[in-house]
Amino acid sequence: MQTTTLSFENIHHHGELFANLLRARHEWFIQHNHWDLPQALGMEFDQYDTPASRWVVVHDDDGQVLAGNRLTPTTAKCGIYTYMIRDAQRGLLDTIPSNLLYDKAPVCETVWESSRLFVSHHVPAARRRRVHGQLVFELARAARELGATNCLTLLAANWPRWASRVGVDMTAMGPVMDIDGVDNQVVSMNFAESLH
Repeated sequence: MQTTTLSFENIHHHGELFANLLRARHEWFIQHNHWDLPQALGMEFDQYDTPASRWVVVHDDDGQVLAGNRLTPTTAKCGIYTYMIRDAQRGLLDTIPSNLLYDKAPVCETVWESSRLFVSHHVPAARRRRVHGQLVFELARAARELGATNCLTLLAANWPRWASRVGVDMTAMGPVMDIDGVDNQVVSMNFAESLH
């Protein structure tokens, strides 16, 4: 099992890994979760997959994607869009309620957004915890390397059950909301204590 953080600067060194990540996202979010998202050539993408973002990928030696995540700076801007949580709060997204945060969405160099987090359903139950832990470990390492002290993410509201298992200090940043029949909540992951 390997972890790779992709960017537009290094994507050419990793062959089909980025395309495989977008294919795995298509399988998870469109085929498995039945979300209505943009797609082409069997890949899922959206307006936040820009050169400003990074993609954390857990994969095997053959490039099969086991888990993934996208990191986007809260300072990003592309046309009318910034980052998913802020754009939802601004009423730009139909699928996420605008009251998802207690306070105004931050725009700060040390705060990034973590989105499109998934573990492939092809990962056997006996390996899921390890794969998920590796994803979160690499997410934290990549975030720290980018100068982030915190990452905002919209997660299933059962996050308190597993946050301590993966060693991340998490704080609720908004109310629990039903989105497509699943309770979700915006959470801040604190990486400040790990910065040196």
